[in-house]
Amino acid sequence: MHASLAVAFAYDRFLNSPSSCHRSLEECYHWSQSTALFNRRLRKPIKAKDRDPIWGTAAALAVLTFASPDAYTPEESWPLNSSAEDGLDWLYMINGKMSLWHVVNPLRSDSLFNVMAATFAQMHSPLPEGGIYGIPKALAAICLLEDSSTGDNNPYFNAAHAVSQVLVVPDGEVTTGQSQLFMRSIQGSFKGLLSSKDPVALVLLYLWYRKAGSSIWWIDLRARVECPAIHLYLQLYHKDNIALDTLLQQDAIAIK
Repeated sequence: MHASLAVAFAYDRFLNSPSSCHRSLEECYHWSQSTALFNRRLRKPIKAKDRDPIWGTAAALAVLTFASPDAYTPEESWPLNSSAEDGLDWLYMINGKMSLWHVVNPLRSDSLFNVMAATFAQMHSPLPEGGIYGIPKALAAICLLEDSSTGDNNPYFNAAHAVSQVLVVPDGEVTTGQSQLFMRSIQGSFKGLLSSKDPVALVLLYLWYRKAGSSIWWIDLRARVECPAIHLYLQLYHKDNIALDTLLQQDAIAIK
């Protein structure tokens, strides 16, 4: 119950508050309570009746973590603020939720979440094994992708394909399953590049924020702050990169 109420207050924040608005005391309280109860529950053996509540709570906590950046203005936010916390801290909660997958199995026949089978399938759909088909030319160019590229020889490969799949979806129609493909690609060498503020990795994150945030409210809550922060960071530290700047100016929808 606490997790559901916290998400409800976060959604109210999305609907009625400016991007600089702090979380309400009510949202913080219910989030704190749900986290404490959830951690306590995970220390005990998981019974069959507990599996759906555990998955639902984990999903709610992942949403809350993503929807609640520590900064409230672009200037205070990662990557622009060098003293800001790790900009990918939300990823740990997302990965933590997925680590429960095999324990609770939300696809089992008696699960309340079985109705989301199509969404789960979309989340886990495979990305291309090689090549640049479907990637806009300008994006492939800055990622140094070509027909011979694979996930093994180019760190941007999977992320570029994941972003490209949502770029072709009309604004407002990106689904949760489609948005998760990019999150899934943030691992290995690409995650390292993103953490170190590599400009190409930041552009991929920026484009994903712009597109996914137009459809999914909890992504938009973070994108409102981090999108302009990424843009300002790239203009400040990589303004001489003409190809990168042109790509940003074109916007996600207009990339050709």
